[in-house]
Amino acid sequence: MNWPLFSVVYSMAATVTIGLCIIIALVTGFDEIVHIQIAVVIGFLCSIPAALFFTKKISRITGNEDSYSA
Repeated sequence: MNWPLFSVVYSMAATVTIGLCIIIALVTGFDEIVHIQIAVVIGFLCSIPAALFFTKKISRITGNEDSYSA
């Protein structure tokens, strides 16, 4: 696995997923700090499979699945 690519994709996926979960929590009326913290944890955990999926897709397109550019 290309770990540098995974870290970049994960940081973008985590930001989007956490923001989406927080917005959903606030719109549905869960506006206490405990609910927001739960939304953040759910966002972190849901972004791991998404980052793995997109990292493998990008690696397959570029053709260098296991190589690092360092």
